Amino acid sequence: MTHAGLFLTFEGIDGSGKSTQARMLAEHLQGSGHEVVLTREPGGSPGAEEIRSLVLEGDPDRWSAETEILLFTAARRDHLERTIEPALAAGKIVICDRFADSTRMYQGLSRGDLRGLVDQLHSLMIGREPDMTMLIDMDPDTGLSRAKGRQGTEERFEDFGPALQQQMRAGFLALADEFSDRFRVVDGNRDMDSVAQDVTDIVMAALR
Repeated sequence: MTHAGLFLTFEGIDGSGKSTQARMLAEHLQGSGHEVVLTREPGGSPGAEEIRSLVLEGDPDRWSAETEILLFTAARRDHLERTIEPALAAGKIVICDRFADSTRMYQGLSRGDLRGLVDQLHSLMIGREPDMTMLIDMDPDTGLSRAKGRQGTEERFEDFGPALQQQMRAGFLALADEFSDRFRVVDGNRDMDSVAQDVTDIVMAALR
């Protein structure tokens, strides 16, 4: 697979503001003359969006962790084939709200130690990491209250409660150490514009 563009991902716990920051960055880059594809996971292609509703809605115990990992990997493979790789091959900047790091956390850690399985499947079926990952770091209690305040239908993971959010925050920070070459940690406990300024500065420096 060839990739001439730049692949940026945003990660963080639920309610961290990463989706807003991904959108703000996409708008800034488009305004600067870059060709940008803003996408999300799970989802980002018609088939993957169908899988999204299966994994994000319904009872927290709807799927076993192993089944869930297979569903997320299937969605990611379709997303990669149909959206991400074609855009990168065309030289575009792809900004993705969540990618494999979220699966390493939510499915790899939340219900037992399945990280090895996640990484095996990733190596077998996906085979690439982002060029840069923005971790919007956020206090778990604040993030959860924000996420629950949205009143949406996609709250299956929020419904696991605050303990999961605390575990995920610690896990994401550990992941940032593990993949320190591509992770940039941004303090999300500030106003939206201050966070966006930091994100923009980091990405523009990388583009230069």
